[in-house]
Amino acid sequence: MNSNSIQSFLQGFPLFKNLSDFEIEPIIDIAMRKVYQDGTHIFMQGDELTNVYFIQEGLVKIYKTDINGKEQIVNILQSGDMFPHQGFFRQDNYPAHAEAINEIVLFYIPIKAFEDLLIMHPEISIKIFRVLGDIIVDLQNRLGEKMFHSTYEQIIMLLLRLAKSHGEVMAENKIRITTQFTNREFANMIGSSRETVSRTLTLLRKQASMDTDPNGYLILYLDKLDEQLL
Repeated sequence: MNSNSIQSFLQGFPLFKNLSDFEIEPIIDIAMRKVYQDGTHIFMQGDELTNVYFIQEGLVKIYKTDINGKEQIVNILQSGDMFPHQGFFRQDNYPAHAEAINEIVLFYIPIKAFEDLLIMHPEISIKIFRVLGDIIVDLQNRLGEKMFHSTYEQIIMLLLRLAKSHGEVMAENKIRITTQFTNREFANMIGSSRETVSRTLTLLRKQASMDTDPNGYLILYLDKLDEQLL
């Protein structure tokens, strides 16, 4: 992958979207590429936080485990996602596990090298901090979903988020989710139970708010789902 391709790839991420071609060059110089096989952990919860990762190809499961070993999926990331979002700006350990769902290709940036770069280029720092403000607002909105909405509403909101991040437009208000998730994975994403998710999805099918295609992929009818939140 040549430097122009790496530049185009990195500038596709919100964190770097406002950087000029000149400003992105020192970031390209410290970015490194790596391939992980299906089932491989990129890092484990509690490991020292040393790198931030950018997905070029494949899917990554971000999940936490409690003291009893119970798994809660935080997110399923795909091409064009970075993780952990706060990695460049905290001195801590990785807050969750990151596991390759299939063969994945990543670029990663060492945090120490990035910090040194920001000291040398304060104009880059200013642009990046503005983007971080938008990310914080999104996280606050998700917290509000947990606090002020029922589990039924949280499941619908999850489906609508997946429509944006993993969706393929089939027609107006009709989206196909291009990644298959189990009910257990849906439940782990919002801290609910598999049985609750199963009942809710069955109800949404009866209400014609969603369907499943012959290959098992979810079809969402966005206008119908939106109506459920009114």
